[in-house]
Amino acid sequence: MRLFYDTEFSEHLAVAKATGDKLREPFVGVVAACVRAIKNGHKIFFFGNGGSAADAQHLATELTIRYKKDRAPIAAIALTTDSSALTAAGNDMGFEHVFARQLAALGTRGDIAIGITTSGRSPNVIKAFEVARSAGIVTVAFTGGSGGNILPLADHVLLVPSTVTARIQEMHITLGQMLCGALELELGLVGS
Repeated sequence: MRLFYDTEFSEHLAVAKATGDKLREPFVGVVAACVRAIKNGHKIFFFGNGGSAADAQHLATELTIRYKKDRAPIAAIALTTDSSALTAAGNDMGFEHVFARQLAALGTRGDIAIGITTSGRSPNVIKAFEVARSAGIVTVAFTGGSGGNILPLADHVLLVPSTVTARIQEMHITLGQMLCGALELELGLVGS
């Protein structure tokens, strides 16, 4: 068990270091796109499956409620929370449409769609990006490994340099929380 513990932490630290080294500029680009959108009255949509769905809800909440300090809310929506919409779209249209349909209904040109998919191959995230692209919604992929099929549909990519799902997810929530903090700073909602 001690070896397992040490191995897991070593792997986490190595992926964290590689992510920090590789994603600085892409992260800055994502923050700039989100700041532009929010300043122009737009909103940020988050979505993904499983643990990524939980991350979507977590991050949308950090923005709409607060991250570090009380401040004005930032418009953010997790497309993973409406059980009626999810089950109706899944049943009536197919599971690959559960995010795309909501995005088509709620999104407007200039909004941000952040799709979280560790593999980059989630059909419902890809379908949502296709809808976003046709509607003029800026797409941001949080992914890992090779990036999968999501890359050509993403305006911005935060690709974690790992093929281990747990490590990718750890970096996604870290990057997501960093995004929340950066938006508060860049929008002048909290002091540095």
